[in-house]
Amino acid sequence: MLTADSLQFLYDLSQNNNRDWFEKNKTRYEKTLKKPFEQTVAAIIEGLKTFEPKLAQLEAKKCIFRLHRDVRFSKDKSPYKTHVSAFFAPRQGKTSDDIAYPGYYMQLSSGHLQIGGGAYNLDKPALHRMRSAIAQDPDSFHELVEAPGFVSKYDGIQGEKNKVLPPEFKELVKTEPYLAFKQFYFMADLDPELAIGENFPKFVLDYFHVAKPLNDYFRTVLFGGYSPV
Repeated sequence: MLTADSLQFLYDLSQNNNRDWFEKNKTRYEKTLKKPFEQTVAAIIEGLKTFEPKLAQLEAKKCIFRLHRDVRFSKDKSPYKTHVSAFFAPRQGKTSDDIAYPGYYMQLSSGHLQIGGGAYNLDKPALHRMRSAIAQDPDSFHELVEAPGFVSKYDGIQGEKNKVLPPEFKELVKTEPYLAFKQFYFMADLDPELAIGENFPKFVLDYFHVAKPLNDYFRTVLFGGYSPV
């Protein structure tokens, strides 16, 4: 599993984000970070079987994002991310539609541990369905985001907002601010030291578990039920 050496590698990479350094430390990367993170993700997938059986067929390697950055359109030409991350959802691919499917997310750097999920990358029709569902039955949505278990782990819903809304939501947003959101995700920002040790997968699963009712709501609204197809 992940160790203090894993966090140290992430810190060292943040201070030496270049190909020469990485190539010299590639064996160290594979031993102290890559393999332990894959094992951690695999253990989380195994635990998901108890409350998310349709995620049981996920493969750890397909859940994990590449360490290499896409620098084609970025002013920052640093070749590597200084964190490792994984996305747990039934649709595993490289398109924005895959990221849009409500799932769970974990990211680790030397300074932060982030655990969360939700509905992140919504296209226009999906966003309209989400807003319509909240507008028609705001109490059901609030019951989920204000549930004691959810509030104990997460600080509400996050996401960018639209300043201009479709006409049918312009008045409603005055009493229901969530209608302005164009993303609906939740995230806990935690001490990275919590990732060290054998109990870390269970720790992550506890955060995922309390968010399942909200993810189920998102899936029903966006896709008419929970189906990976």
